[in-house]
Amino acid sequence: MKSEGGSENLEKQALTEHLRELRSCLILSFIAVFVGFCLSYTVIRPIGTWFFKPLTDVLPEGTSLIFTSYQEGFFFI
Repeated sequence: MKSEGGSENLEKQALTEHLRELRSCLILSFIAVFVGFCLSYTVIRPIGTWFFKPLTDVLPEGTSLIFTSYQEGFFFI
């Protein structure tokens, strides 16, 4: 029994056509993630500076923030 909503008029595709479509979607997704990463990486320094500004304002003269483990440096570069 067919409904009149048009949902039964789905396009039939072979498996290889589905795989080609999946591949193109994955490639576009990876490109979008890479571009987003590059754009966000360019503004990480100003964001980190703004985030740590209240702490660096109260530090004594001649001192700076230090990281006590290797992974802490990757939170704010």
